[in-house]
Amino acid sequence: MNRDFLDTPIEFAKGVGPQRAALLKAELGILTFRDLLLHIPFRYVDRSSMQQVASIAGDTVWIQLLGKIVKVQESGLGNARRLTATLEDESGQIELVWFKGLQWVKPLLQIGEKYLVFGKPGKFKSAFSIVHPELERYEEGKELKGLGFSPVYSTTEKLSARGLNSKGIHKLILNLFPSMEGQIKEFLPLYFLGRFRIPEREEAIRTVHKPNEPVALDRALKRLRFEELLLLQLSMVNRRRESTTAQQGVVFSNVGELFNRFYKEKLPFELTGAQKRVLREIRGDVKEGKHMNRLVQGDVGSGKTIVALLSALMAIDNGYQACLMAPTEILANQHFKGFQELLEGLPVTIELLTGSTKQAGRKRIHEGLKNGSLHILIGTHALIEPAVEFRNLGLAIIDEQHRFGVEQRARLWKKAPIPPHVLVMTATPIPRTLAMTLYGDLDLSIIDELPPGRKPVKTMCRTDADRLQLFGFIEQQIRSGRQIYVVYPLIETSETMDYKDLMDGYESICRRFSRPDYQVSIVHGKMHPEAKEFEMARFLRKETQIMVATTVIEVGVNVPNASVMVIESAERFGLSQLHQLRGRVGRGADLSYCILMTHSDIGKEARRRLETMVSTNDGFKIAEVDMELRGPGDILGTQQSGLPEMKVADLTRDKEIHMAARDCAEELFLADVDLSLPEHMALKMEWIRTKASRSGWSRIS
Repeated sequence: MNRDFLDTPIEFAKGVGPQRAALLKAELGILTFRDLLLHIPFRYVDRSSMQQVASIAGDTVWIQLLGKIVKVQESGLGNARRLTATLEDESGQIELVWFKGLQWVKPLLQIGEKYLVFGKPGKFKSAFSIVHPELERYEEGKELKGLGFSPVYSTTEKLSARGLNSKGIHKLILNLFPSMEGQIKEFLPLYFLGRFRIPEREEAIRTVHKPNEPVALDRALKRLRFEELLLLQLSMVNRRRESTTAQQGVVFSNVGELFNRFYKEKLPFELTGAQKRVLREIRGDVKEGKHMNRLVQGDVGSGKTIVALLSALMAIDNGYQACLMAPTEILANQHFKGFQELLEGLPVTIELLTGSTKQAGRKRIHEGLKNGSLHILIGTHALIEPAVEFRNLGLAIIDEQHRFGVEQRARLWKKAPIPPHVLVMTATPIPRTLAMTLYGDLDLSIIDELPPGRKPVKTMCRTDADRLQLFGFIEQQIRSGRQIYVVYPLIETSETMDYKDLMDGYESICRRFSRPDYQVSIVHGKMHPEAKEFEMARFLRKETQIMVATTVIEVGVNVPNASVMVIESAERFGLSQLHQLRGRVGRGADLSYCILMTHSDIGKEARRRLETMVSTNDGFKIAEVDMELRGPGDILGTQQSGLPEMKVADLTRDKEIHMAARDCAEELFLADVDLSLPEHMALKMEWIRTKASRSGWSRIS
């Protein structure tokens, strides 16, 4: 590829200059010819057909008319001037209106002449008109069918004020076409072009900006989306290859006595087929001397903790230590207590290290880590403090990894001379296409079965009109010995109001259930950590029957006796959060319920979220809908998701293309590990050019 052309600064494009160039950089991030050519239209308007004035209806978005100007009128003074022309065709008349550029438009309007008019009709005082239409004098006998599709580009108010509205940007791009000829070299292997029936790169770029028919446009768009996703997946696949094959890993050669004894004597239930499959995948990684970098995805309650514990026992059986890092003290405590109960009676030493750990406890832990007597350390960010030194760390387990930054994970990874095997766990279901991008450098394991005996949580929607019925149902459940969660939203932008909602709800529940044998706990983010722990402990010990809380219990304690989750103002929660909250119940053998309380009048998106919750308990199906509604950038509940910025492709829309790109990246490295064959050299050079800006995504190392 001729770098001189595509890397030419945008100010040298015809029609740009220094001032417009500065604006294009600031507003759209367009710095070079390449950036401008890859500023792809976000939609197209079909201009291959002609309509008539009488066909305009309230839902008409764009229309193209051929008619005669029968009247031109100018009115108003100064900034209030307006130009009106009446266009007439066989079916009727419509007004064309201009408020700006009158001095240029007026000379173009000749009464009695025919014009081709394109624009967006609007209604004013029961009559349709078109404001600032595109206008072109019609020459008799001109072919109308070749108009094709009109591209629409994203722009901004500042750019439009400088003449760079959608039409202005299109003109800049077309200005590059004459000098572009032969300058855009093909870099995809030719066998990919044939396999996917896609055009060469230069043809694709020309077509997306100046399409003539839909089939060619579809192929051109597919081509540009595929190349962008392929370059992304080359980086992901190569990083995974380097971390597993090229990076030395510690060897767990034996499945030893501790593992086998726990499996035969201590395992509280039969493992599901999915859990056994994931353990086989982990075992395959750690016995061969390559470095394991594996992500285990499993819905709430799918049994990831047992898989993590058995993996830790593999490490201990082979003379290594293991650690588990969780994002919150509550979750770290939960893992610690769970591991303690499961390992009771086995010669395994386990400790908890958090910000709350006293100095004496820290000293004991540090000594145990250094001399090797401490086998498993569970904790929060405290695990990555410089004072924490392991004798021989062999396995690092990271829970809810998206809550940790790259640097934090890297500091844990460097706690051993040979980097420990890394097992990442998440209960946040992520669509596979998104996981390939967020965690593309990790091998993926999925636990897609629930343990035997688990009943799906029954989910239903109710409104304030059903409040008395809800209270009656809660009382019935309490009398049956069950416990209840009532969760209120707490959103930073309206924290004062939400806090009031929470306290009002708490007082209402206390009044309704004001019996000596009914106790109500409350937990929210403004409480001191010790007070939160105290209230959660009371609920866990069944001393309180109802827990009124905010989303702090989303990853809270495991209470198998809790059978009802009431979510107030459910329309204000995202799908992922609703699903996580629902996962707090249904953890025992009894039938559990999730009741979504909403206002009677909610928006279309909120309604779809709630309907999805009612229709399925499958976290992966829910994640797919969540990504459709919110887009991939926010599916983890945070914009700091580590997603790359895509210029052409869309991770939600282009799932099939993304999967094909992943398969092709795998195929390329399998056939040509260094991409050194002649047919791959151009692709390798383009990949080298792009991958520098894409370093650091989601890396554990």
